[in-house]
Amino acid sequence: MSPRSASVNEELRRRSRERLLQATVELVAERGYEATTLGAIADRAGSARGLISYYFPGKRQLFQSAVHRLMHLTLAEALERTPLPEGPGSGEEALARAIDAIMGLARDHPVLMRAHMAGILQQEGFVQCDEQRRLAALLRTAVTLYGSPDPDRDYPLLRANLMGSVVAALLPGAPMPLERLRGELFTRYGLAWDRGMPPESPGERAGGNSSAALIRQLGRLTP
Repeated sequence: MSPRSASVNEELRRRSRERLLQATVELVAERGYEATTLGAIADRAGSARGLISYYFPGKRQLFQSAVHRLMHLTLAEALERTPLPEGPGSGEEALARAIDAIMGLARDHPVLMRAHMAGILQQEGFVQCDEQRRLAALLRTAVTLYGSPDPDRDYPLLRANLMGSVVAALLPGAPMPLERLRGELFTRYGLAWDRGMPPESPGERAGGNSSAALIRQLGRLTP
């Protein structure tokens, strides 16, 4: 049997890494961050325990990368949803979709996003990784389409505004309504309320996807 080519080995490594990331978000959504062990993640991913150490320095880095992957896949799906924004107002629509996609994660994945924000705000800080860079590129694209004259300046501000809104929505004991936070961001950027993905009525939400279902749907993107 001939040895595998370098490209085949690279693809196998990519798939193995993404299975670990997907298993992480699934398990933390089910059990919480503290109750999720690296061994359980490896078992769910069908991987050897040692592979986690090969790809990630530790549990927190793995978890942040996993959530950043969920975020950039969710954002990409929102920006690519048909009909694609075009013509006058397309930039406003792109930015509205970006805001709604990230804020929607606070609504649909509160356990994940609360643990993610807690890790960033504590001593571990912000983990730079490929998934985070993909997320940053998509947010920067949304700011550029919006018409920013200086995306390098305005992208970090958008990121900070979104992080602040997610934290406010998930603050234990005193959460702010997402609709109000969304309204403040839309006003800040001059976006009409009906842009993006406006909040649905309770009756429409009742038949929607649960947090677990959304995670499983994203998991199908991992070969």
